[in-house]
Amino acid sequence: VGSGRFGNWLEENKDWALSRDRFWATPLPIWVSDDGDIFVIGSIEELKNGYVERDGQKISVSELNDEEIDLHKPFVDEVKFEKDGKIFTRTPELIDVWFDSGSMPFAQYHYPFENKKLFEKNYPADFICEGIDQTRGWFYTMHAIGTMLFDSVTYKNLIVNELILDKNGMKMSKTKGNTVDPFKLFEKYGADVTRWYLVTTSPPWKPTLFDEEGIAEVQRKFFGTLTNTYSFFALYANIDKVDFSEEKIQYKDRPEIDKWIISKLNTLVKDYESLMDAYDVTKAAREIQQFTVDELSNWYVRRSRRRFWKSEINENKLSAYQTLYECLITIAKLIAPFTPFMAEELYQNLNAFTKTEENESVHLTHYPQVGYIDKELEEKMSIAQNVVYLTRAMRAKSNLKVRQPLSRIMVAIDKDKREAVQYMKDVILEEVNIKELVILEDDSSIVNKTAKANFKVLGPKYGKLMKTLAAEISKFSKEQIEKLEKENRIKLEIDGEEIILTKDDVEIINSEIEGWVVESEEGITVAIDSELTEDLIAEGYAREVVNRIQNIRKDSGFDVMDKIKVTYKTDEKLSAYIDKFSDYIMNETLADLIEKGEPENGFVHDFELGDFTCSISVQKSA
Repeated sequence: VGSGRFGNWLEENKDWALSRDRFWATPLPIWVSDDGDIFVIGSIEELKNGYVERDGQKISVSELNDEEIDLHKPFVDEVKFEKDGKIFTRTPELIDVWFDSGSMPFAQYHYPFENKKLFEKNYPADFICEGIDQTRGWFYTMHAIGTMLFDSVTYKNLIVNELILDKNGMKMSKTKGNTVDPFKLFEKYGADVTRWYLVTTSPPWKPTLFDEEGIAEVQRKFFGTLTNTYSFFALYANIDKVDFSEEKIQYKDRPEIDKWIISKLNTLVKDYESLMDAYDVTKAAREIQQFTVDELSNWYVRRSRRRFWKSEINENKLSAYQTLYECLITIAKLIAPFTPFMAEELYQNLNAFTKTEENESVHLTHYPQVGYIDKELEEKMSIAQNVVYLTRAMRAKSNLKVRQPLSRIMVAIDKDKREAVQYMKDVILEEVNIKELVILEDDSSIVNKTAKANFKVLGPKYGKLMKTLAAEISKFSKEQIEKLEKENRIKLEIDGEEIILTKDDVEIINSEIEGWVVESEEGITVAIDSELTEDLIAEGYAREVVNRIQNIRKDSGFDVMDKIKVTYKTDEKLSAYIDKFSDYIMNETLADLIEKGEPENGFVHDFELGDFTCSISVQKSA
């Protein structure tokens, strides 16, 4: 708007005629004599120097009660002034109401009559926000008056609110039947969820395509995840009766995963501060959401669950509690400007248990300060996550369930990233459920590569030579393709003409080696051995059984710390798999006993696992 719509308006700036012929508004404080002399007053005190005529007598305005003095029509029209032998009466016009609006920065403090220091402290304003229709109204009049009075801008930054359109990009109107009742949205989803949806969907200065399904997704994805993460913390912290008055464990003494999430948290705080200073509220909110969902819930909490499940309280477990609490209380403070109710509830609930915050409300706290950051650790984890996400996508594409363990994964990655993969080797293997990881210098041993001419790029350049050039490219050897990938150029000679090709000119096609699933993305090539041995198959079924038992526990209302007894009935082969991994199954499900028999007591569920049918009963241990 600054250099566009507003700038264009200023370029064509015209004189502002302030007067209006109306009844309701601020009267022009101008008094005129019969011969055209003008007298302007600037305060109530100056108005009191005038007089009104009552019953043929002149009564000074200063003698009237304050209740009798009205600064609007018709009273001010009765006030006259006598000066230099002339009688002055007020001109009948009023002031343009936009002048009133533009005077807001001064009028709100009753400046210059009082609050001089308060006004000077807050002028010019850091920012204002309004709809785009205010370009020639409020936005302009404030600057015009400020420039006239102080030769200064009235505000430093401007956020323009664009229109909210329907999901098809149409303006909302009752005639079209596409309007939305905001109060029904507040009742159904809450004001916080609605506000968060609007802020994160698009920047305020761009039109927002409103879709109620998007609000439901925000409620589930962000608010649901944050609520579940807090509930997880509260559940186990209450079970363990964690004492948060104990001295905080130093970051350097915390496990790697704790250092990583605290570093990511402080990077978020740092970026948030910069974005909010730049008034990019949409990106700031999106970064909070990405951290909460992807980093905190889906990675940190999921990978740390076993630490919370352990019965004894040791330094490792206490570090997990302190770390998760720090993340949650910081999120509460960061979301406060966007979701004041959710932030307050989260803050109050956390502080009621930990009693570590001095302020009675999140809205009385300071913004979090940037603390511990380890960018090298963040980068290593990011590389590991990229390998994991790529591998998971490959599993899904090849219908290889994550619960099914595999024997080997090979990763070809740039030299400067190999150390990170080696460093995070255990993390990667656990996340992708694979037994062995091999790091390769390049992907030549796991990918068959062929080259094909990019006709769209090369055709316009080489015309008649294209047929010969395409044939030559299709003959590229493994060495030529590797050279092109590494150096981004390769030289050919076609019919006596020298041609330099880049990677944009050639389509490099990867094909998998038999028995392996291969995928490449952003400089990483991953290959997983898809062959399943009998031991791998057995472990895969054991993991599926664990999943079914955990679901029965959850659906049947067992407490998270309840010990259970499991009875099952199934085919001989699946029974052998369960027997082989019985210790693993019992440890994962808090079972004191798992035995083959008739599932009669407790909560009984029947289900299918691959080619097998299985019946399981779960009951609380005596």
